[in-house]
Amino acid sequence: MTAFRDDFGGTDLDLGVWVPHYLPAWSSRAATAASYEVRDSRLTLRVPIDHPLWCPDDHPTPLRVSGIMSGNFSGPVGSTVGQQQIYADQTVKEEQPAHWGWTPAGGRIEMRCAMRISPRSMAAFWMVGRETTPEQSAEICVVEVFGNALEPGRSAEVGMGLHRFRDPDIKEDFAAPRLDIDVTQMHDYAVDWTAERCVFTVDGQEVRTCPDPPTYPMQMMVAVFDFPEWSTGVDSHLVPELVVEHLTGSHQ
Repeated sequence: MTAFRDDFGGTDLDLGVWVPHYLPAWSSRAATAASYEVRDSRLTLRVPIDHPLWCPDDHPTPLRVSGIMSGNFSGPVGSTVGQQQIYADQTVKEEQPAHWGWTPAGGRIEMRCAMRISPRSMAAFWMVGRETTPEQSAEICVVEVFGNALEPGRSAEVGMGLHRFRDPDIKEDFAAPRLDIDVTQMHDYAVDWTAERCVFTVDGQEVRTCPDPPTYPMQMMVAVFDFPEWSTGVDSHLVPELVVEHLTGSHQ
C-alpha cells in the first residue's frame, strides 16, 4: 500500500509536506530559501549564480544550497536544540515551529531524479532523524553525488549508507561505489528500510546493504549544493540543478 507519493504536479510544492528552506534554524527562513520551480510534473532545485551563501558566519567554508525538507523543528532562539548542527553547541538564530509533513520510520523510499552538476557542486537525497530527542539524529543517505567524482556520461561515484552523528546506537557505514550510470539522465535511487537493514538500490539493482539502521521517524532532505572554494576561476556561470520526477514511500 502506498503511504506517500509526490509527482510534483501543479505549479508549486505541497507546503503541507515540504519546507522550501535548508535548516533555517541556524540562520533564517529569509536567508535559506530554496531556488526552485515546479513545472511539467517535475521539481527543479537550482543554485543560481547570485544565490546567497548559507550560514556564512558559521559554516567553515563557503557554501550555497537550495534544499527542501519534509520536517522542521527547533528550540527557542539562543538554545542548542535544532537539526543537523554544523558544530557542537551551535545556537538557534530563528525559532522554527514543528512541521512534520512526512516522516516515515521504515518502508521503501525512492526518488527518481537527474543531476546537472560540475566539479564544484553536488546533489543529494537523504533522511535524518527529527532530533526532538538529540540522539535521534542519524542519517540514511539514499544518494549523494559530487561533480568531481564523475566521468561525464559514463560513470559516477554514488554515495549511500548510514551516518551516526549523535546517535550512539548507529554504526558509521557509508561508501560511494562507482557505478556505470550517467547521472544527467533519470534514475531511480531507493532504499528498502527495515529494523534489520537498509538495502540501497539504483534502478532496481542492489548496490549496498547496511545492517542495524535507525528505526525512529526520519524526515526527507533533498538538495543541490555549490562550493565556491572549488572554483577553477572560469566556472562562475555554472548553475547546478537537481531535477526530481517523483518521491515515493511504501509500507513494507
